[in-house]
Amino acid sequence: MGRARIVVVGAGFAGFQAARTLLKKARGAAEVVLLNPTDYFLYLPLLPEVAGGVIDPRRVTVPLAGTLPGVRLVLGQADGVDVDARTVSWQGPEGDRGTLGYHRLVLAAGSINKLLPIPGVADHAHGFRGIPEALHLRDHVIRQIELADAADDPAERAARLTFVVVGAGYTGTEVIAHIQLLTRDVLARHPRLAGEHPRWLLLDTAKQVLPGMDERLSATADRVLRERGVEVDMGTSVAEATATGVKLTDGRFVASRTLVWCVGVQPDPLAQSTGLPMDKGRLCVDEYLAVPGHPEILACGDAAAVPDPAHPGKPTPMTAQHAVRQGKLAGNNIAASYGVGRRRPYRHRDLGFVVDLGGWQAAANPLHVPLSGLPARVVTRGYHLTALPANRFRTVADWLFTAAGARPPVQLGLVPGPAVPLDTDAPELIHPSR
Repeated sequence: MGRARIVVVGAGFAGFQAARTLLKKARGAAEVVLLNPTDYFLYLPLLPEVAGGVIDPRRVTVPLAGTLPGVRLVLGQADGVDVDARTVSWQGPEGDRGTLGYHRLVLAAGSINKLLPIPGVADHAHGFRGIPEALHLRDHVIRQIELADAADDPAERAARLTFVVVGAGYTGTEVIAHIQLLTRDVLARHPRLAGEHPRWLLLDTAKQVLPGMDERLSATADRVLRERGVEVDMGTSVAEATATGVKLTDGRFVASRTLVWCVGVQPDPLAQSTGLPMDKGRLCVDEYLAVPGHPEILACGDAAAVPDPAHPGKPTPMTAQHAVRQGKLAGNNIAASYGVGRRRPYRHRDLGFVVDLGGWQAAANPLHVPLSGLPARVVTRGYHLTALPANRFRTVADWLFTAAGARPPVQLGLVPGPAVPLDTDAPELIHPSR
């Protein structure tokens, strides 16, 4: 290969941070190549605001060429790793194929939609993993309100004004919070629907909203959603999905034209192509993020089962906080292998979580101090502005315009339904770590 090459697979939270760190520390020692299906890093936490019409979709995209000058970008989807030959195979956006040889490899392939064997879900549910899906969901919701306005049949009108979200975790909770506010603003533009009562349902088999998080965060989110009229139905999920509604696990049938699938994610299957030891779909690594027996391969983010120092014997959760820190550490440890700095084990201090509930509402526990209402909203937006690598001023401008006015109540018509299937990942949707 000539000059040593470091290949980073995936430009999600982990991969982006790894490439950024390598650009600073190892650029002189080796060529840094970033393999990703898109030319941007997607800031996933603000995606519900894109679906809700709060911010422009370009605000959550960070151009890789502009933020990682000197890193060679290869547009393509990695589909295999040959550990013995030290190569990564990939397919480009126009069907072309290629391979990349590596001296060091960072696997940060992220995750994909988690599907359950429920009849009809793959055909009738909307996923939520990328910009195409967020834009399509926004268009779909607005379209249902407009079709409800035109409908003369009360049953059809009610079904089109019923919105079901499955999964009360971080993503599902934020999605339904923003969709509820979007429908409120759009309905205000349709006088014929003034007497109608839209219905929003949030379903999950867990016992509480935001399962696994601080109970005070859960209680705040639950209260805010219920006060807005959202039906929070815990212990219930979807047994079957159809074109006209969903059958719930408790036997009820809910007539609806909108089913949003936010049940979580699973590791991208790329790691399995290595043939190396796995832990529930994640590549096994040591505390230095290196694959045992293959020090030239590091893995981080959702693709890696990184030992959690706070919970011995368990891997770190699949969250953005861990992905960001692991990406930085992977870059540092690879740089150390070229004599720049020294190798370090993974350590993490939980800084708390923020949950955006739209409007002036949020739930947060920075440094484990529980907050709600306006203080939580300030902390939430401050956190996102700090974490967002670019577009900060434009994002603030969008927030101010939305606060002073209303969300644009028109369809964009950019993404047709078949472009965002739930059961497979279109090139635009691959590898964001969450």
